[in-house]
Amino acid sequence: MLVNLLIVVIAISIVSFFVMDEPKTFITGLVFGSMISALNFLELANTLKRAVAMSPSKAQGFTVLKYFVRYIVTAIVIYVSIIAPYINVLGTIVGLFVFKVMILIQNTLSKNDSRKKILQRKEDESGGR
Repeated sequence: MLVNLLIVVIAISIVSFFVMDEPKTFITGLVFGSMISALNFLELANTLKRAVAMSPSKAQGFTVLKYFVRYIVTAIVIYVSIIAPYINVLGTIVGLFVFKVMILIQNTLSKNDSRKKILQRKEDESGGR
């Protein structure tokens, strides 16, 4: 997944050289936002792994707290990109979304039968017995 993110960021960076007036600041923002997005995704995975081992009430509080921490980190990243002259805000926002869009596209275009398995009825699995 992270290799795909790197490929997409490189592709967007190459396109930005032809489209943007100042591609260096855009690419800096793109890399900055992409890194934070990937770290947020890894932190989400870590949070879910830890929450599974907790009681339901503790898990709910833990996941809500981590949810807000991730959003605060995202807000700080956007704020830093606004005040820093060497980071393009649009590049940062694109970087924050590119990982999520990449996951959506990959899951939509995947050839595996996971959606069919989810929708398959129990009777279908047992052969109608």
